[in-house]
Amino acid sequence: MIAGFFHFIWKIAWNTIIILVCASLIFIGYKANQSMTVTGALDGITYVEFIQDRLDAAQTVKPSQCGWGMMLSLAALGPIYSVVYTDVAIHPDGFLDKVTAPDPDIPSGVAEAKWYDVPGIWWDVVERLSWTMLGKQSSFGCQFRPVANNE
Repeated sequence: MIAGFFHFIWKIAWNTIIILVCASLIFIGYKANQSMTVTGALDGITYVEFIQDRLDAAQTVKPSQCGWGMMLSLAALGPIYSVVYTDVAIHPDGFLDKVTAPDPDIPSGVAEAKWYDVPGIWWDVVERLSWTMLGKQSSFGCQFRPVANNE
């Protein structure tokens, strides 16, 4: 009886996790194929096209370790920063806000957002961080070539 109850709870938890993972992948796939909304991004460029362009640009950067290092740092740190920055934006004066340095990639005006707005806010942060790390032109760092217009 008790084993059956625990099995039932486990099945519910497992199915919930599978549904959430699938829904997240569908959301990311959908958003990645929409035009980027970051200021400075080429009109109509999607996140997938942007990443493909940056992968091509990383191959031409000298020294080559710099370009691939930036790509790897985005892959490793991007998920962490996007979650932290989203939380800081939604919960101003929270713990993470107090221990996080100010950054222009942290969205403003989204304090106390509803739960259904959080994925969109998170995706905006992902785009901003990616653009800051790989798309913005700067006089220091790897100096990737400008984003190519693939039209």
